[in-house]
This record gives sequence, structure tokens and C-alpha cells, in this order.
Amino acid sequence: MTASHAAHYNALKLDHLVVAAETLDAGEAHVIEQLGLTEIVPQRGGKHARMGTHNSLLGLWGGVYLEIIAIDPDAPAPERARWFGLDDEAVRTRLARGPYLAHWVARVERPRSLPRWQSQYPQRLAPVIAMQRGALTWQIGVPDDGSLPSWQGAGQGLLPTLIQWDTPQHPADALPETGCAVTLLRGFHPQATTVADQLEWLGAAGLVNVEATLVEPTLVAEFETPNGPRTLR
Repeated sequence: MTASHAAHYNALKLDHLVVAAETLDAGEAHVIEQLGLTEIVPQRGGKHARMGTHNSLLGLWGGVYLEIIAIDPDAPAPERARWFGLDDEAVRTRLARGPYLAHWVARVERPRSLPRWQSQYPQRLAPVIAMQRGALTWQIGVPDDGSLPSWQGAGQGLLPTLIQWDTPQHPADALPETGCAVTLLRGFHPQATTVADQLEWLGAAGLVNVEATLVEPTLVAEFETPNGPRTLR
């Protein structure tokens, strides 16, 4: 399958952004400050028993949401590595400096099947596991070591995790309207061409702008909010 064919057939949609934090309180304060929120604040979502994490959620325009995720201090250590690199020493070092926009998740919509797609391209796509939180169930790609998706050694949060929801309800459906919308997702990476090639193959090239940098990979989201333009890092 050519890159252009894959991009046409497998066009993805932005599902949610992921802010990583040492604690949910710290992550919520970070989002509130950076987006200039006043009356609307993130809502506690729930626990992910399989991963030993919990989250808070903030609804965004267009059926997108923002997830703040942290290791759940009350949960037992999971039998596998936690997702989003939360067990990685470099990630923990970065979190010690404060919460940050760590990642983004892209949605694979039916009738396409995420597990089938992954089985066809196991070198390109992370293994797919089943997850549940309350009444919500979904399939999501998570590398066995819990790291963020990568291709030829490049990724570091700029290549999306893929998700497919099993239930008709989406988390954003139950969240209050905030008046906040993502207007641009930007990524900076030393191997920008490699990242861009994988995004094109995934059908996600139109969801994030990738630029070259000589420093560490970074993800930045630009927002329009009731209080004007804001940037989340």
C-alpha cells in the first residue's frame, strides 16, 4: 500500500490530547492556568485498573477532549508497564519539572478495525489491548514496554496513539461545554522527516504540523478560548 493510498483509506481524527502529571491536582492546575479557565475546570474521570492510572477530563469543541493522566497512588502496581511512558525514567524526570502536554490520541472509526489493521502491519503499529473505565470500553495501541509510539526510533509523543471506541458514547459527550477549541497542534522533532513520513502513512498528516528542531521533541497545542488565544505546552 502506498503512503498516499494509506492516507486516503486510513484518515484519522483527533480524539484527545494527553497532559501527563505527577498528580491530578498538579495537572489540573497546569491546564487551568495555561488555558485561562475560570468557571469551567477539568472533571475527575475515573481509574484505569489495568494501568494503575487515573484521569481528569476537559471537554473541547468538536467532540475532542483533553485528558490529564497520572499514576494512581492508591492503585496496586500493574502487571505490565503503564501507558504513555509513565514508568520511563526520562518521563519521570520530566514530570518532576511539572505537568506538560505529552501526547495526543487519534481515533480510528468503524467500519475499519484497529485490531485488524495492527495485525496487518505489526511493525508499524503498536499492539492493541482492550480497556475499560466504567461503562466505556475501547481498543488502544500500547507498546509492550509502555512507551509512546515510534517509527524508526522517532516519535517521543508526536506520533499518535491509536484508539477505537467500542461503545457509542464518547467521553466528550458527557463533558460540559468549555468554549475551548484546539486550533493547531504543532510538533518539533530532530527527525521531523521520519515523523512526517509515519504520520502520512497513518493518515494523520493533516492533524499535526511537524517542524525540525535541534533540541528535545516537543508538542504544543494552540487554542481559542473564551478569553482569547492560549497555548498549552
